Amino acid sequence: MRLAVVLVHYHTPDLAAAAVEALAADLAGTGLAVEWLLVDNGSDAAERARLEALPVRRLDPGENLGFAGGINLGVAHASADAMLLMNPDVIVLPGCVPALLDALRGGAEVAGPRFFWDRGRRLLLPPAERRGRGEELAALLASRGGRWAAWARRRWRRHARRHWQAPAPLASHALSGSLIALSRAAWERVGPFDDGFRLYFEESDWLLRARERGVSCVYVPAAEAVHLYSQSAAREPRSQQWFAESARRFRRRHYGEGFTRLLEGMDRRLAQRAALPPPAAPPEGLRLPPERGAYPLWVEVSPNPAGFPAAAERLPAPLDRPWRLPAEIAGRLPPGGWAVQVTDARGRELLRRALKGGA
Repeated sequence: MRLAVVLVHYHTPDLAAAAVEALAADLAGTGLAVEWLLVDNGSDAAERARLEALPVRRLDPGENLGFAGGINLGVAHASADAMLLMNPDVIVLPGCVPALLDALRGGAEVAGPRFFWDRGRRLLLPPAERRGRGEELAALLASRGGRWAAWARRRWRRHARRHWQAPAPLASHALSGSLIALSRAAWERVGPFDDGFRLYFEESDWLLRARERGVSCVYVPAAEAVHLYSQSAAREPRSQQWFAESARRFRRRHYGEGFTRLLEGMDRRLAQRAALPPPAAPPEGLRLPPERGAYPLWVEVSPNPAGFPAAAERLPAPLDRPWRLPAEIAGRLPPGGWAVQVTDARGRELLRRALKGGA
């Protein structure tokens, strides 16, 4: 097996360097022939010098192609029979890439890892959201808060925990485009990413097309990586505009123009929006139940006032201190409010609180 690493960069040279270093360490000793391809969607002179010092082939398209366009350019320059497509804000943990490639050797055509939000591996990042008309309606109704949001959280929680608690590779198309491994045969069956998605939804669209074509995808819990989450997008002033455009493009393609108009009409009529759950989480942290019989508990953290999708930490036993976010996450939270839920092993919510980012 030969491997091509395609990494799409945008004004984050230090992250790209860390990503390449972690990948090189993970691949050392595997005997694989590796093509290193870095698509530079944006850099200044100092950033380019940093990138050119890396042991990769730098591809300069001369403009920001977006993630989809960058991936397509990188794949077009690759010749390997297996590919690793990724963001620069991903740090693979030891054994990640070999586990993904083992899944490909075992018959999967696409494989994705278990993601953590922090290097201490406390908070699991959620799998990609399920996509369908029912899921779109559930998310829209959840935006009103109250019972609708609680119902949608329960629905989402079953999906998330199915992945988080999987003991072995799990057949799933709910993978994150921030790092996926795939065979060239899968790429050729599905086709390239749609570069009409400048940012967001490109991997959701590709994975839905993969599902429609019967391409086998697996979530590999033994493959672990840290996703530093939205570092490149935060540097792109058009990211929110591109999100809205991509969301509409995705819905029109997969649900049809009529259903998209229905969703947009409902969204305009549902003026009420979920509010973050007061009161705010105290700075000293959350005090959780001290009774051992109440555990395991899960603490979920979401930027969405409705409370999902969320990252989560599973606590097998009581803590000897209040629960707090890992310092590295608290230090890089984007501004705004974040919902926090504490749930039991059955998914029942014990409390909801809020915390503020950007402090």
